[in-house]
Amino acid sequence: MRLLVHSEIGRFTFTKEFTGDDQIPPYAILSHTWGPDNEEVTFEDIVNETGDIKPGYEKIRFCGEQARQDGLQCFWIDTCCINKKNNAELSRSINAMFRWYQNAAKCYVYLSDVSTRKRKASDRLSEHIWEKAFRESRWFTRGWTLQELLAPDSVEFFSREGEPLGDKSSLRSQICEITNIPHTALRRKPLSQFSVEERLRWIQHRQTKLEEDKAYSLLGIFDVYVLPIYGEGAAKAYARLLDEFHKMQKCIEDLRLSDPRDDKKRIEDSKGGLLEGLYDWILQNSAFEQWRNDQQSRLLWIKGDPGKGKTMLLCGVINELKKSVAKSTLLSYFFCQATDSRINNATAVLRGLIYLLVDQQPSLISHVRKKYEKAGKMLFEDANAWTALSEIFTNILQGPNLNSTCLIVDGLDECIKELPKLLDLIVQTSAVSPRIKWIVSSRNWPSIEKSLDSATQKLRLCLELNETSVSAAITTFIKSKVDWLATRNGYSNCTRDTVQQHLTRNANSTFLWVALVCQELSNISGWKVPQKLAAFPPGLDALYQRMIDQIKDSEDAELCKDILAVVSTVYRPVTLDELVAFVDMPNGVANEYKALSEIIGLCGSFLTLREYTVSFIHQSAKDFLVERASNDIFPSGSKDIHQHIYYQSLKVMSETLRQNVYMLDHPGTFINNIKPRNPDPLTAVQYSCVYWVKHFLFNLDQISDSKNALSDNGAILAFFRVNFLYWLEALSLNGRLSTSISIVDDLLRVANLKTIPKLSIFLHDAKRFIRRYYSVISSSPLQLYSSALIFTPKASIIRNTFQQYIPNWILQQPEVEPNWNAVQQTLEGHSNWVRDIAFSYDLKLLASASNDKTVKIWDASTGACQQTLKGHSDWVRSIAFSYNSKLLVSASNDKTVKIWDASTGACQQTLEGHSDWVTSIAFSHDSKLLVSASDDKTVKIWNASTGACQQTLKGYSDSVRSVAFSCDSKLLALASGDKTVKIWDASTGAYQQTLEGHSDWVTSIAFSHDSKLLASASGDRTVKIWDASTGACEQTLKGHSGWVTSIAFSHDSELLASASDDKTVKIWDASTGAYQQTLEGHRDSVRSVAFSHDSKLLASASDDETVKIWDVSIVTYEQTLEGHSGWVTSIAFSHDSKLLASASNDKTVKIWDASTGAYQQTLEGHSGWVTSIAFSHDSELFVNGNTIKVDGIGFFTRSQHPQDGKDDTHHQGLGLKDSWVTFNTQKMLWLPPDYRSQIFDVSPSKSMIGIGFLYDNLERVERRTKPGTIY
Repeated sequence: MRLLVHSEIGRFTFTKEFTGDDQIPPYAILSHTWGPDNEEVTFEDIVNETGDIKPGYEKIRFCGEQARQDGLQCFWIDTCCINKKNNAELSRSINAMFRWYQNAAKCYVYLSDVSTRKRKASDRLSEHIWEKAFRESRWFTRGWTLQELLAPDSVEFFSREGEPLGDKSSLRSQICEITNIPHTALRRKPLSQFSVEERLRWIQHRQTKLEEDKAYSLLGIFDVYVLPIYGEGAAKAYARLLDEFHKMQKCIEDLRLSDPRDDKKRIEDSKGGLLEGLYDWILQNSAFEQWRNDQQSRLLWIKGDPGKGKTMLLCGVINELKKSVAKSTLLSYFFCQATDSRINNATAVLRGLIYLLVDQQPSLISHVRKKYEKAGKMLFEDANAWTALSEIFTNILQGPNLNSTCLIVDGLDECIKELPKLLDLIVQTSAVSPRIKWIVSSRNWPSIEKSLDSATQKLRLCLELNETSVSAAITTFIKSKVDWLATRNGYSNCTRDTVQQHLTRNANSTFLWVALVCQELSNISGWKVPQKLAAFPPGLDALYQRMIDQIKDSEDAELCKDILAVVSTVYRPVTLDELVAFVDMPNGVANEYKALSEIIGLCGSFLTLREYTVSFIHQSAKDFLVERASNDIFPSGSKDIHQHIYYQSLKVMSETLRQNVYMLDHPGTFINNIKPRNPDPLTAVQYSCVYWVKHFLFNLDQISDSKNALSDNGAILAFFRVNFLYWLEALSLNGRLSTSISIVDDLLRVANLKTIPKLSIFLHDAKRFIRRYYSVISSSPLQLYSSALIFTPKASIIRNTFQQYIPNWILQQPEVEPNWNAVQQTLEGHSNWVRDIAFSYDLKLLASASNDKTVKIWDASTGACQQTLKGHSDWVRSIAFSYNSKLLVSASNDKTVKIWDASTGACQQTLEGHSDWVTSIAFSHDSKLLVSASDDKTVKIWNASTGACQQTLKGYSDSVRSVAFSCDSKLLALASGDKTVKIWDASTGAYQQTLEGHSDWVTSIAFSHDSKLLASASGDRTVKIWDASTGACEQTLKGHSGWVTSIAFSHDSELLASASDDKTVKIWDASTGAYQQTLEGHRDSVRSVAFSHDSKLLASASDDETVKIWDVSIVTYEQTLEGHSGWVTSIAFSHDSKLLASASNDKTVKIWDASTGAYQQTLEGHSGWVTSIAFSHDSELFVNGNTIKVDGIGFFTRSQHPQDGKDDTHHQGLGLKDSWVTFNTQKMLWLPPDYRSQIFDVSPSKSMIGIGFLYDNLERVERRTKPGTIY
């Protein structure tokens, strides 16, 4: 932004351009209607001092003079303060215009078509005609003047003679009549509180010179940033505006965890409201005044003991700052509460602070959306949320467009998760800019003090050292509370004085003590008060002890102690419905919230109730119960309470969970379309579903009942055998399915296979089941009972335990493998070949690179896609994680290398320098260096932190296809299209040796993790293993029937995996070269393989656009049945598993012994391809509607070419759509990737569908229908 000022010689000149942290001086701003372009003064006119001859110069003179009269040296006018020949500046200015008008000290509206000259005396009409002209002024019809009316606080109207007509306040009625804009909008009600439709109506009858400007003039009113594209047309401009607005709203909606303004009001209300004058003392405190007035004093720490009123003090400070700071200053705050799981962690603090900043300055949402558009809501919720949000927060504070900002966090001691990270961030950001100021509060904790001591510009305000001021505030608080008690309970003057004196004498400057005593007195009659007062000892601990003693002496003692024990033990605050499951409540109150609320009230003021959620009134209350009253609350120790919660959890889950608990109409209903029933049957079990095992495992070794529960005849296996699918359904409906894997893992750690084999085997099978079908269960929960079960292996314990749930409309189930194969998960999402795959070294993430120009990051445990990284403009060929798992690097055919933050997905650097495709990329094992190989026949070594190119290795006669560092970072190996491998010294770049022996391109290389071996893969279909130090070829591994595209050593250096164009992955013994097994399942070339860093899992990427995760510990049995002379198009097992049939485009069907692989017979007679076969349960087979029996074998055949598997989305009856079987377009059955249709056929009645799979079998699904009914 640049402003105009009077020069010393009386002309108008520009100030410097204000950017970044520059302080913009107070300025006036002009609003007007433009005349012809050649009459307006331009940027060039001011620079060249030539504009004073133009008619528009009079408006500049007017604005400058009026600003001078108002004490303002600077002013801004749109005609000349923007260099419109600079497209970038014009674009920025259009998007910043609303904010510039909003921040102006004065806005002058110059109405060139309104005059204040008097009429002739003979005219009987009004002496002045300006009001009629005012109503008809062109200014009210122009598009850009809408934001100029709404944005500024002060809008003053002037005639063409420069005479004042009034301002936005005095002329409000006329303006509202002219514009149909509500009074509240003119009074600065936030425009976000007006509907989209209403805001669009305000511009409806206004005009702009360029049609697109009608939409662009609304950018500030909708608080969005849109790049102007003149020539796109008004319709497209509006569409982009609204699309951007809706995206912004969705992002803000997902960001919002809790509105800190609501938390502030709730806290104030729960403490009887904020008393005026209670916090006035701090406003005159020297530390606070220095923080407020000194630009270098950027962090104020208010500290004090529990109950000293820190929270209410900050509520008052917030109210004061709202009134006193500049209107452009942003004020964001957050209240931590340890007893509320929503707001007791560092991530929640950042979400709250960012939410309020964005709410006040919406343009800041751009910082959030950069990552949100890649990760969605998971950005704010997954394991990397803190990392992502802290980067976003820092970028906001460092951004040049951020207004001056005050940040306040109350209760740092109540931030129970990642507090050290939050403290570090506060310290770091307090030094970012003098525009950023912090106030934080906490107890007197040495750990907090130590962290904040590292801040260079800090101040402290200790409440204990301001005893006089705090005591005066306490006196005011006591008087208010006593007045309330006196009114409520009819105190006499004597009783009032007695209470006030007792409270004043014993309060010890502790607001919480006063509040608790007054709460106890609120239900005591006035005449009893004097004798009761002596029972309230001074000090919080003493008062808490009295409350415990009272509970022990009450007739509800056991009930209250049970409640306090449970609330002290649970891992998050529980709702009343959840609490009822853990506490033996009196008969008849389980669903009576009023009665339950009264029972909570019996617990001696320890607890509070908010929206039916029970939590402690203050963290000090919980601390007291756990640390000082444990003998009363936990007479047998907390382990008994944990076990009790576990038992009750099993009980309530067993009673509540069931199939289709929300009574959904269709088995394919998507999770986003599911609304809980009212009342929600899962309300009472949400806590139990997630935490039951955590309570069970607490002190497991000390409780014999727990050991019994783990037995093969114990409660856990019994629960799972009935409720396992119900439990997964409930977790999916509540968005917590990911916890199921960690819960099963926790149980597996204590379920010994030798001593409790049945439970252990069940859990192993359950984990395979969850991982295999995680994607569909999380998105369509009811597929648990159909797709997940019918495609699970025949011998699976889960399948056999729950097979009765398979829907009866699936007449003939598909032929599936007998046991779990090595595939654990198939990850889908790429829209083109997947070229490379890599595990992070902390085992948490899996990354895949694709020809669709993206990189996807997956949760390695659940298979959920966390982020999609976009930025490359061509195929992504290679990826690698740094060894600290913080960075991910990608290489592309766009000739660049990109470095990404692995947790946030942010692109940190783009490395340029190659002149052709970049084919391979690798980190050194110390993560300091990065090496890239290219088709430009060079290799570049980069500094991973700075992105600087350190060396370029040349001399290759062909493209370099693969690069690898040895694990000790000493050697660098390079594979080339010239059929060789070259080894270099990684530190010096000195060439060492060339390995020769392959007869085709070398496609991939890898060092073993002990750095002793080097493996190379080639287009000659072999893998060679070399001695890394001598270069001697030790073994040549043969077996692939296509190019070997990728190799990888396991991290224990025991195994070697190779991927091939033959669609398989082979596993070899790395030391002996012995072949171990072949992993089959991909439908196209396998491009990349990678071991997890515990050597247990193997990931493979394929041209079939999928990633598969394999368990390499599972050894598969393999036979090769040979005899067909053409493609084998379909196979099928008989239902007794004794026979195997195969169909071929050689026009025959062959029958084999399934157990031995022995050939039995050939069925001939077809005149075309046999594309699909299937055994029916009764050995009958349908061939174009005719039944055929051939030695007890039936088959379904089609001589014509198969359909492409696509179906009309409006198809009625059964159909196939993408990966789903549909019925009347409703999704019914999800098909896993390996069972996707290659051919299908629907019966004439559309009540039966046959689905065929090349290299597999036929599945038959039937829907029985009658009018109006779907079964």
